Amino acid sequence: MSHAPVISVRGEAVLEAPPEIARLSVNVQVQEPDRRTALDRLTAANRRCLDLLASYGTAVERAETGDLYITPLVKYRRREGDIRAYQGTVRTKVTVADFTVLGELITRLADLERTTVDGPNWALRHDSPVHARAAEQAAHAAVERARRYATALGASLTDLIELSDEGLNGRDDHAWMLAEGPRGLAAAASDSAAEPEALDLSPQIQRVTASVLARFHSTAPDLA
Repeated sequence: MSHAPVISVRGEAVLEAPPEIARLSVNVQVQEPDRRTALDRLTAANRRCLDLLASYGTAVERAETGDLYITPLVKYRRREGDIRAYQGTVRTKVTVADFTVLGELITRLADLERTTVDGPNWALRHDSPVHARAAEQAAHAAVERARRYATALGASLTDLIELSDEGLNGRDDHAWMLAEGPRGLAAAASDSAAEPEALDLSPQIQRVTASVLARFHSTAPDLA
């Protein structure tokens, strides 16, 4: 069993980087007095939304259908058969890789009838090299901190005992921020055939932090 002195430290790194993708949540919602009419209107409105997304080609990296609801809305007393309307909702999760079209895409989506857009939520990709760089810098920081402690005691590091990753944290969180209600940019019916003016967007810088715990053996300190 080794009796060499042990130095335990935490190494941390904080990096800032521009986002790599932007995420949108697009909700299409209809309300009609008849269930079948509500379903038909919802299908048509959702198709217009998907066609618009498809027209941007590879700029829209992914469009995935999330939740779909057809919900009866009952009157106040809720007697049997007392349904006043049917509400239908389709949610689509969108990932955009080309920010040059993002402002235009958002305004065109919001200009569609019965459509709500929530976003953009800026993010880094899961496999972004920024995460790897942050982890490497955290490890280097741990070595440098341990070396400074050892030097302050008149000792030097001899070997690494353990290095454990405390994880990465970033503003992207690798998760969707989905709209739970009618918030964001909402569209209303319009008779105008003109395209809406594109929004000017400023991508939000992403902040990634990494932290590691490290333990080192060192030579005997000079405590004289």
